[in-house]
Amino acid sequence: MYTISQLANEFQISTRTVRYYEELGLLEPSRSDGNQRVFSKREYARLKLITRGKRYGFQLDEIKEMVTLFDKDRTGTKQLQKTIEYGTKKVAEVEERIRELTELKNEMNELLTDFQRRLGGETNGYDT
Repeated sequence: MYTISQLANEFQISTRTVRYYEELGLLEPSRSDGNQRVFSKREYARLKLITRGKRYGFQLDEIKEMVTLFDKDRTGTKQLQKTIEYGTKKVAEVEERIRELTELKNEMNELLTDFQRRLGGETNGYDT
């Protein structure tokens, strides 16, 4: 069992964030006799999935759908199918962003090369 502070420290997030995830229905801690939140290994695993999903750029509603699907289908099949669906979409978004950034980098390098040429060939280490 984990306290809210232990989870927050473990995942390097604020206790407010943990409470927010609870408000959204992503986490469902039990309560101690003193009415303090007590998080199980299940909640720990869910928080691990949530933080991983956030790191990969998923929206909280997408994460909630993926995480809660396991409660509806204990085989995990529907959860995996939805994760693959969202993951495929996210990879395409990342690839598009990489393409955009590569294009931007190339444009910037062309400008820098032009500027260096205008200054008579001086270089400032910007060429890649």
